[in-house]
Amino acid sequence: MDWNESIAVQPLSQEAFAPYGWVLGKPFPTTQDSVAFINAVTDFRSEHVFDCGSGGQPEILWVSYRNAAATVATLEVHHLTQQAIVPLNGDIVHFVAASTDDGVPDLRTLSAFRVINGAGICMRPGCWHATRVAGGEVACLMLTRRSTTADLVDHLHGKRTAVESAMFDIAPVTFV
Repeated sequence: MDWNESIAVQPLSQEAFAPYGWVLGKPFPTTQDSVAFINAVTDFRSEHVFDCGSGGQPEILWVSYRNAAATVATLEVHHLTQQAIVPLNGDIVHFVAASTDDGVPDLRTLSAFRVINGAGICMRPGCWHATRVAGGEVACLMLTRRSTTADLVDHLHGKRTAVESAMFDIAPVTFV
């Protein structure tokens, strides 16, 4: 990737996001064998079976993103769990990159997606990522692995090196 160029923020689609995970908020299924229900007052459907990894316990987090910088210089990864993010009161720009065989970000796959309020994503384990907001704070619902959260909090407080997650500095890249 030529670091003198910017990354264009893409609209979110299942096809474009597939190498990194799944788009949440798909249309209501129309097949008879779908796990879904609809009537005049409510509808619900199976969206995604979340995998927090062997022996893991799923956890819902309330995350407030405030970083509006147009540049990303650090990516984060979670080794054991999928991680879902659903913006609740605004849009986010989410950077993603696949891992190389050595477990570092494959910068040739670095992409940025606009995830609109009410839509969502679920990243595969090993998906490197960073999140930005277009302006102001955005509250998000996050589904992750409980031990991954504790591991990351301890690391960010300087108590120990993260085991279930990692951070990786990259040459700064700007999104447009």
